[in-house]
Amino acid sequence: MSGKMVYPIADKFIVQWEEQKQVYKKAINLGSIFLKEKTMIFVTVGTHEQPFDRLVKAIDELKRDQLITDDIFIQTGYSTYSPKYCEWSKFVPYADMEKKMAEARIVITHGGPASFIMPLQMGKTPVVVPRQAEYGEHVNNHQLEFVENVSKRMGTIIPVYDIADLRNAVCNYDTIISTMTQGAKSHNEEFNREFEKIVDNLFQ
Repeated sequence: MSGKMVYPIADKFIVQWEEQKQVYKKAINLGSIFLKEKTMIFVTVGTHEQPFDRLVKAIDELKRDQLITDDIFIQTGYSTYSPKYCEWSKFVPYADMEKKMAEARIVITHGGPASFIMPLQMGKTPVVVPRQAEYGEHVNNHQLEFVENVSKRMGTIIPVYDIADLRNAVCNYDTIISTMTQGAKSHNEEFNREFEKIVDNLFQ
């Protein structure tokens, strides 16, 4: 009740949960007042020679708008947009990437198989944003087709085809994965066989 009285006259109004912004539209979500372990989101766009500014900028803007409270590290590759609100590097040594993926609460990747197979093998459910030819992110839409196949046949990733849906995938990540079957585990032979079938079918 007191919140509804103060909100109309306050210069800034702070809430603890994203859901509260449905009532207080202009509020700032700073997360819970209770101390909690700092968490991290790791984003990788791979090493393909074309930029993926669409993903890098979208993540940076979610951090800017305080819709993401986690620390964020972005491997930006050949993207031309330089993040202003996230830690970033164009390229990350393999060992460091493996470490960051293991530590991350959420892993967000482009649609390259080599990028999202690693978090899958760690038992994580990655958010996968395929590059699309119409935005100059790749020479064709094979990432889009591959991600659609993996999502439909295996159900172990969270695909994001429209960048506007990235906010929902990240902000409601825990809810989304709770409704999914458990992700693939390292050395899971059935997963590996199915993955190989999808790759083979895609390039036939």
